Amino acid sequence: MHAARLRKGELEALWGNYMRARRSKDQIIVEILNICEKGENLTNIVYRSSISFTAIKAYLAVLMKNDLLIYQDGSPRIYKTTPKGLAMRDRLEGLHKLMEGLKI
Repeated sequence: MHAARLRKGELEALWGNYMRARRSKDQIIVEILNICEKGENLTNIVYRSSISFTAIKAYLAVLMKNDLLIYQDGSPRIYKTTPKGLAMRDRLEGLHKLMEGLKI
């Protein structure tokens, strides 16, 4: 039996997909805050984040409770990252960059 050979970039793509499936809560929060920076509806947040509708609703509730996200009434409801949310996102992204440099 021969081991499959991966083309250039395929291993990185597979690893990226694996890591995306294994995101931490803070990585998910950063992603939601990024998606909602300019305002986004629930369907697009679910689609762009690849997180279930039920899980997204829980994250949105926590983010709104902590004033990191607001929503604008309408049809559809638009979620938008607050200035406090943008500051949190920037701090978390900075922390992620520092952690990527760690040798584990």
